[in-house]
Amino acid sequence: MPDPTGSPLGARDRGLVWHPYAPLDGPEPYAVEGASGVRLTLTSPEGERFEAVDAMASWWCAVHGYGNPVLDAAAHEQLGRFSHVMFGGLTHEPAVRLAERLTAMSPGPMAHVFFADSGSVSVEVALKLSLQYQAARGRPRRQRFLTVRGGYHGDTFAAMSVCDPVDGMHSAFPGVLARQLFAPRPPAARQVTTSTGDERWETDRSALEIWAAEVRALAATHSDELAAVVVEPVLQGAGGMHVYHPDCLRVLRDVADEHGLLLVVDEIATGFARTGRMFASEWADVTPDVMCVGKALTGGYLSLAAVLMTREVGEAITRSEFRALLHGPTFMANPLACAVANAAVELVDSTWKEHVPRVGRLLAEHLAPAADLPQVLEVRTLGAVGVVQLTSPVDVVPVTRAALRRGVWLRPFRNLVYTMPPYVCTAEDVRLVAEAIVGAVAEVHG
Repeated sequence: MPDPTGSPLGARDRGLVWHPYAPLDGPEPYAVEGASGVRLTLTSPEGERFEAVDAMASWWCAVHGYGNPVLDAAAHEQLGRFSHVMFGGLTHEPAVRLAERLTAMSPGPMAHVFFADSGSVSVEVALKLSLQYQAARGRPRRQRFLTVRGGYHGDTFAAMSVCDPVDGMHSAFPGVLARQLFAPRPPAARQVTTSTGDERWETDRSALEIWAAEVRALAATHSDELAAVVVEPVLQGAGGMHVYHPDCLRVLRDVADEHGLLLVVDEIATGFARTGRMFASEWADVTPDVMCVGKALTGGYLSLAAVLMTREVGEAITRSEFRALLHGPTFMANPLACAVANAAVELVDSTWKEHVPRVGRLLAEHLAPAADLPQVLEVRTLGAVGVVQLTSPVDVVPVTRAALRRGVWLRPFRNLVYTMPPYVCTAEDVRLVAEAIVGAVAEVHG
């Protein structure tokens, strides 16, 4: 996509625009010329064009694909009314309808909704909410959070403090991040489907029991300073695509109840059926006190997140000194985003039981050959998530290029070549994605 001066878009971008976790003088990015269905039209820095299945679903949010007619119609209809109004002192139909829908479909008795700008901001709100809750209950000294190693909850300051402090991406800020309490990472688990079609979870039970004892001891030692437990349920996303047993979430629920803590679940990446349940917490039959959702909430069309909470939490805040949750984004409950979110959530609710298990079965089948490659440590799948973990860091640029030559856009990180594809991928799309992953790993890492 050249400009009138003839300079390619990627060359104009490089050195001018920051990209996530990338230097200004990093590799020239691919230029997007179009997006339709599950495919991106890309131009490489060398001018080569690619039509590629977006195996990332735009970082896990475009679950319905691009140019979805249902979401397009919702956006156009709302644009014809109004695209934004402040939420202070005002309300509107898209926000109220979305709040009603979210509380109705959420696990357990979620009763109240706070709309935020993004996933990271929703975590900030949930943490502030937890502190206000404890103060309202007469425990203002409870200012810390218990979480587990390997987690990722966003890039804003409070959210960074509950991300993994050693292997996470935020070790550059040790002097300003609040010091939270970190339990060991839950032991790995695998979900298997039996010959009768039942889903069963497998893990090292001895390791799980040892982990549970450590968590209980840690919480007991620090209970008078803890406000909440914060965790990604069942699947840790950007912290390493780590899958753990639902029993670990049950342990955390028990620990929270025993010590008067809130259980905050970060369902930003796992919510809306990505793991094979509408919300990943449902694998454990656990009801959280606070739940953050985002990403697929608008199907990738606009930035929006939400914090859901139980009636008990809402009532505690209402009885507190300030009587309000002390946060108020300018674009809170943006009507355009809420209108699209209503359509996107309804679409997930009506189609995921058809799409997600199908995508999961195909990923498991077509990624399996990667396990025989010498540099592959493990292949794992959960819901519409497929992961090939290498024994060493991924050589990102050549793996990306090798996948593109096979018709697939990937964005590997650490030692992981993975996919969270749109739910609407056909069987042929999923096969293409999986075979591109296997082929690219074999080509670059032998």
